[in-house]
Amino acid sequence: MKRFWKWLLPALFAFPLSVFAQTGQDIQARLTALEAATKSAQSAGDNAWMLTSAALVLMMTGPGLALFYGGLVRRKNVLSTMMHSFILMAVVTVIWAVVGYSLAFGGDSPFIGDLRFAFLHNVGSAPNADYAPTIPQQTFMVYQLMFAIITPALISGAFAERMKFSAMLLFMTLWSLIVYFPMAHMVWGKGGLLSASLGGKIPCLDFAGGTVVHITSGISALVCARYLGKRIGYPSDAMKPHNLVISVIGACLLWVGWFGFNAGSALAASGLASSAFVATHFGAAAAALGWVLAEWVRNGKPSVLGAISGCVAGLVAITPASGFVQPFPALLIGFAAGVVCFFMVSAVKRKFRYDDALDAFGVHGIGGTLGALLTGVFATNAVNDSFKDSAGHVLPLGLADGHASQILNQALGCAISWGLAIVGTLIVLKICDAILGVRVRKESEVEGLDVALHGEEGYIFES
Repeated sequence: MKRFWKWLLPALFAFPLSVFAQTGQDIQARLTALEAATKSAQSAGDNAWMLTSAALVLMMTGPGLALFYGGLVRRKNVLSTMMHSFILMAVVTVIWAVVGYSLAFGGDSPFIGDLRFAFLHNVGSAPNADYAPTIPQQTFMVYQLMFAIITPALISGAFAERMKFSAMLLFMTLWSLIVYFPMAHMVWGKGGLLSASLGGKIPCLDFAGGTVVHITSGISALVCARYLGKRIGYPSDAMKPHNLVISVIGACLLWVGWFGFNAGSALAASGLASSAFVATHFGAAAAALGWVLAEWVRNGKPSVLGAISGCVAGLVAITPASGFVQPFPALLIGFAAGVVCFFMVSAVKRKFRYDDALDAFGVHGIGGTLGALLTGVFATNAVNDSFKDSAGHVLPLGLADGHASQILNQALGCAISWGLAIVGTLIVLKICDAILGVRVRKESEVEGLDVALHGEEGYIFES
């Protein structure tokens, strides 16, 4: 009997323990499976948003910018102007695949990347944890490509109606290599000089491209306008937009596409993306009103051209700040951009008499600089708490958090962007001029570049 109890008692205790152990293993397995499923769902959601954002940013170039710029030139140059945006969608894509992505996001040097991703080597479905850990690196690569496409296309507004097509192709290729790729690495690349989140010596806050996209393109636009000289007849001859209707359509497409530009820069379908989305919309709306109001006071009439120009100016200015500022500061940034950019286009341009045909400098160069500086004023960790010290404490971002020195960091970032754009653009223009000549013949300019360069007409009215 004693032997029976000696056997039974341990068995009675062992049975529930074995059951609990088995149950614990099942729970752990289910938790592991649940965690994997959650990560997979997050990755799928983030990837879907980022692919959508990439498509939205591409839409900004074609048809958005192509229509916006195309309507602003004279009828005889509408196709040649739209061709700038369209052909760069092809040219920059090839450069990006061969070497551009690697120069922008390969390696960890302060100024430019290396060639580890040349020809898209090892750029596949696995994430790059340095940049976007929840989406395939291929998605990140193609999203960033869309920024590389639209940036040089913005410059074309300055030399519209007077630059050779062949020279434009060479210029844009060299400019991307010398100006855009290094600037993208400095601001967004690992170890880049101006990278606030990836170890830069000068932490410049630029959420979606104020310095990388708008300052570089806008300042380069001014250099191009001065180098090529004025269009024949400027400013005495009227050079009014030939079709504001298509420019309005283009501006609307830019406004919508800009949500992918800014909110997509969160690189995830997150609350930060929502915040950037709201800031972008508020900035654009306030800027359109600011420009229209200033124009109404100065000229006595609000114009459609002013409204769409103000909208774009606000989108430009809110770009670097979109992931760092709350809605009401976004309204202030947008309104300031509308008023300041109107002043640049209506007064400063007239005083200095430079022929920036479609106001790329006044809107993008000045709007981007203003937005970058005001980012240092209004940036707050209440919106973006991803910047932390070694102890895990959230760091203050801008003056709104009591970090006034961030304004200096922003100013240094702007100065470097201005300097690289001026020097790099001059070098590229000199090379292009020596090889091909950059300006069309007088006869071609008078005839119009659509016929002279492409043998086509934008509008053929036949009975």
